[in-house]
Amino acid sequence: MSTTLTPPGKTAPGSSWLSDLVRAAAIPAGCAVVLIGLLVAWVATGGAGTLHRVRLQVSQASIPARGYTAASAAAVPSAGLYLTIRNLTGQPDQLTAVSSPAAGRIELTERQAVGGPRTVVRQLTVPAHGTLRLTPFGDDVILENPVPYET
Repeated sequence: MSTTLTPPGKTAPGSSWLSDLVRAAAIPAGCAVVLIGLLVAWVATGGAGTLHRVRLQVSQASIPARGYTAASAAAVPSAGLYLTIRNLTGQPDQLTAVSSPAAGRIELTERQAVGGPRTVVRQLTVPAHGTLRLTPFGDDVILENPVPYET
């Protein structure tokens, strides 16, 4: 039978699992405290930006029919999506994307004049306390190769 002797002032292996656990957790816990302190300082100095509550109201939305028959609908490669969006806040906002199951690709477009050529844009502005009207005569959303409405 063999026995292991431990030096004076030392504990036998496995007898102090709590102190081993505290030592193992000290570095990750210290890193977490430092990281949280840095994030709080970043937010306090304004580095994180400012969040604004957004209140929009879509009061009308429609997709006009592309054709009366499947053949006439297939001849039209795009369809307009027309919306009226009201911004109920004092901050201007941007419409940056639209998604719909009716089309795989959707573009935001604007026109400088009624009936003028469309220009694809990344965003459309919804003015503070104002309205963005997407119509066939001005800014609008174009559904590229929309799914057929007819079955």
